[in-house]
Amino acid sequence: MSSIYDSRQRWKLGFIFAAVLIAMASVVVSDLLIKDLAREERQKIEVWSEATRVMTSENPSLNMNLILKIIQGNTSIPVILCSETDSVVSYNNIEIPEKNVAQFMTNKVKELRTKNPPIVIDMEDGTYQYLYYDDSIILKRLLVYPYAQLSVVFVFILIAFLALASTKKAEQNKVWVGLSKETAHQLGTPISSLIAWVEYLRTKDIDPSLLTEMDKDVKRLQTIAERFSKIGSDPDPVPTNIVESIRAALGYMETRISSKVKINTYLPERPILVLMNDSLFAWVIENLTKNAVDAMEGQGEISLKVEEREKFVLIDLSDTGKGIPKSKFKTVFNPGYTTKKRGWGLGLSLVKRIIESFQGGKIFVKSSELGKGTTFRIKLKKYKG
Repeated sequence: MSSIYDSRQRWKLGFIFAAVLIAMASVVVSDLLIKDLAREERQKIEVWSEATRVMTSENPSLNMNLILKIIQGNTSIPVILCSETDSVVSYNNIEIPEKNVAQFMTNKVKELRTKNPPIVIDMEDGTYQYLYYDDSIILKRLLVYPYAQLSVVFVFILIAFLALASTKKAEQNKVWVGLSKETAHQLGTPISSLIAWVEYLRTKDIDPSLLTEMDKDVKRLQTIAERFSKIGSDPDPVPTNIVESIRAALGYMETRISSKVKINTYLPERPILVLMNDSLFAWVIENLTKNAVDAMEGQGEISLKVEEREKFVLIDLSDTGKGIPKSKFKTVFNPGYTTKKRGWGLGLSLVKRIIESFQGGKIFVKSSELGKGTTFRIKLKKYKG
């Protein structure tokens, strides 16, 4: 089963890698186009500056109409023509405020000087003029466009991903509910028959101790059917002393696990009330304990510690088993994930569903070290009354 999740993880990583490559390619192509456009704009400004220089000459053979057309043709690139002393000779495509014009132009020249190197115009009288220019509005928009485009695509993908995840979760919930209801229904009939048979055997000459044990097992089956029924419905939580609930669940498990497994408990003396379903929570403790016993291969120590906080109660269950790789801390809760040859991979998934969906809490792998053990933490809200 674990290979299924490994394959899914590889697909996710491959999708992310492909998305990053596409994004990078888009940015690179846009950057090349922007550079080409910037180069073309500079060439236009150089032609414009040459036309300006020629305009001031006294050569009668020049086609002044053509020169004026070139100068007036610049309708998009902001330019400022300055003398050697940085006084403004002329400007184009720049919005001028109504007040403090001189200060505005001085600041604008300083701003343009930092953006692009000026074009030096060698005038016929031996002086120089400097043409400062900015990027056109089109070029500025192109600079932002690829990032805006990627942002829109990213938001679209994120919405699609969240929608798919929500749909998948809803489908999983339907499967859980359907499977649980059907299991409870299928168990109901044979359990009723077993109860009747136990009552019938009481009328016969049979060792009472055997009937007592049979009765315990039948009641256990009833409890399991009841739990599945609650998983498939919406059980009503009630204020419950979680300390006693844990103590009872561990007491039940101690008689059913290997004698080579030692269970250490660190429980507070006073009761701690939590709004929960006691039967389902006991199932959580039983599943975590069984999981710990399997991880230790029937030999080792299990420690359960309850710590009370102002608003929460923390439950840490630790074992001395083989541990979990850090990369699998979240994967272990996926339905079907198991490292056992004959495991179904539903135990921890069931635990997570009970704690988060029915108890309103959180469960996660607090810590784990390969070859030394694992600690699971449950976080539940305290009942305030």
